[in-house]
Amino acid sequence: MTTSPAARLGTSDQDVWNRVLTLHARVERELAAALQRRQGLGLSEYRSLEHLYHSGTSELRMQVLADRVGLGQSSVTRLVSRLEAAGFAYKDLCPSDKRGVYAVITDEGRRRYEAARATYAEVLSSALNTFTGDPELGPSVQALRTARG
Repeated sequence: MTTSPAARLGTSDQDVWNRVLTLHARVERELAAALQRRQGLGLSEYRSLEHLYHSGTSELRMQVLADRVGLGQSSVTRLVSRLEAAGFAYKDLCPSDKRGVYAVITDEGRRRYEAARATYAEVLSSALNTFTGDPELGPSVQALRTARG
């Protein structure tokens, strides 16, 4: 019988997954706090702008945006309404299907995303560097950095 690498290290898949979730939660807290403090953006707003910014047409169907950001339909509708109120995006009807609604990034939304991108990258790297020294979380950070190829 062969032993899995996790079993040889004395960790189950659940133990490994719990460490990844802990790392994720801690990094997300730092990102959210920094984006709110420095840019006046929530993490979901930042990620929505990022997806819209990088889409080839500067727009995404609301359901596609919801899937990419990890939100439900009603949550992404409220999120896009907040972006719309701030002048960063607007909703547009699909010309071929009037039931289809798109979120479209504005020029101001592009500028805000570009400004916030540096904050996000800086805080992400700093958080991962910090957690590299944590005996419980460090191996997960190393594995993620090795996996980036």
